[in-house]
Amino acid sequence: MSTSPNLRTQAEFYIRGLTEGFVTAAEVIKWADEVIVASAKTEDWMLDISTAGEGDRMGVLHHLHAVQGQVDEAALAALLAARK
Repeated sequence: MSTSPNLRTQAEFYIRGLTEGFVTAAEVIKWADEVIVASAKTEDWMLDISTAGEGDRMGVLHHLHAVQGQVDEAALAALLAARK
């Protein structure tokens, strides 16, 4: 992929990963921390995920649904193919 997938697409990847068991909450929390550092504006969902406990898989999953935007299906498919 030449450009990084948008945040909504990445969130959908992590939603699928958490529900299908190939991603841990700790991985999502690490991603949210990286997004906070790189973002010009911090959004509530970023902080909610970043401060979640590694054992709170359902809470992390819930906060991922707050990420706004459109899913890029082609980019999502590429992310999933690379991970599975």
